[in-house]
Amino acid sequence: MKAAQINHYKQTTLTLTDTPVPVVGAHDVLVKIMAASINPLDLKIMAGGIRPLLKYHMPLTLGNDFAGVITEVGAQVTAFKVGDAVYGRAPKDRIGTFAEFIAIDHTAIAFKPQNLTFTEAAAIPLVGLTSYQALHDIMQLQPGQKVFIPGGSGGIGSLAIQLAKHFGAFVTTTTSPQHFDLVRSLGADKIIDYHQQNFADVLTDYDAVLDTRGGQDLQAAFKIIKPGGHVVSIAGLPNARFGKSYGVPVWKQWLFALATRPLSRLEKQTHATYDFLFMHPSGQQLTILNELLAQGTLRPIIDRVMPLDQINDALQYSHSGHATGKIVIEVATTSADQNAH
Repeated sequence: MKAAQINHYKQTTLTLTDTPVPVVGAHDVLVKIMAASINPLDLKIMAGGIRPLLKYHMPLTLGNDFAGVITEVGAQVTAFKVGDAVYGRAPKDRIGTFAEFIAIDHTAIAFKPQNLTFTEAAAIPLVGLTSYQALHDIMQLQPGQKVFIPGGSGGIGSLAIQLAKHFGAFVTTTTSPQHFDLVRSLGADKIIDYHQQNFADVLTDYDAVLDTRGGQDLQAAFKIIKPGGHVVSIAGLPNARFGKSYGVPVWKQWLFALATRPLSRLEKQTHATYDFLFMHPSGQQLTILNELLAQGTLRPIIDRVMPLDQINDALQYSHSGHATGKIVIEVATTSADQNAH
């Protein structure tokens, strides 16, 4: 099968190569991938930025989420059958969706929403699960609360805004003027032109912030958070609380605590809570999102669709930061596959 791989960290382009079709374990299904989506995490893995949390063996097939059709089921799998159309986010230690096939644990997938094409469905898993786990599981966002979600026209932002509105929150975001109409249609209540204003200068008393950038933006989030509020980051640094909850060695928890000492000080000063989110795959949570997608409460925002043999052009465009919503990689298409469910 064709697969887009790196042979070492800091490799700037992927190599499209022939590799064996993955072996299916007892709890796995083999999926013919129809489409996959690009996420900033792919670029971070290529650059070696994920190594403090997880080390990969090389060569490594990249890609974290997908939609496709099951072609084989493991001996212990009863919830799915050959021919089912599914989508999912691959477990972190078994990524590889920029390929024609993937073997994946059946608990990480869900049936593809029937009202979405494979291309549309592939745009959902990583950003959908990240948004759900941040807003629902960690923040426990309540109706009437104020949440700041920067980058409203991006992959995470465009989905998180919709989900936050479903939970009844007042949503503020940042974007460029040309995207005001889009983020307003997604449910944004307040929009900041980040070219003209710094969010930390105009916002105050927020219940929650979903940080997608880290660095100075993450520290600035504590300027707008209210006492008892919650800052959740997918781009910052993991703290000792994260390390303990994930069972990492004590020495690494100590390193996390040392690296995030400035954030810990901000927590104490603002009487807020900081959590780093390392999203986990969940077929069960995707099934919850399926209902919202079927109702039209959530909809994927797709910037462009590109074939697998243009994966490097797609990654370069993603790196530019100009994408509106998701970039989807089309791996295979047939009319029969499009109608599978």
